[in-house]
Amino acid sequence: MPEVQANAAARARFKAINPNFVVGDVVTEAEYYRNVLGFTILGYFGQPPVFAMVARDKAEIQFSKVDEGAEVSPNVSRKQIGLDAYIWVDDVDGLYAELQAKNAKILEKPTQRIYNCYEMMIEDPYGFRLVFSQDNSDK
Repeated sequence: MPEVQANAAARARFKAINPNFVVGDVVTEAEYYRNVLGFTILGYFGQPPVFAMVARDKAEIQFSKVDEGAEVSPNVSRKQIGLDAYIWVDDVDGLYAELQAKNAKILEKPTQRIYNCYEMMIEDPYGFRLVFSQDNSDK
């Protein structure tokens, strides 16, 4: 297959990305993200709901109901050091305090990385792992 080169002048700009987590119960998952992680529920779709969306500031996450007979499969179930979403924030320490107060399952408290990011990791009820990161390259 011939390589296609993009014309830099005509390139579309990416605006956002929304991970989609396949879960057992989209309502339970959306409510956890609202009640513990501070997201807003944008809506449920289907009756009973088979899809939901949540957002906090500019970060959005979608939830789809797992097919009958299939299993929920966060990345850590296939890779020992797996994560499912990497979310940029402006105050990791503030978020850590907020999530600690709400009893979030914090797997890793705020840690400075060699690649100039200050990160913490949480795990949701279905085992999806989210890393919240603050860019410290200008410090």
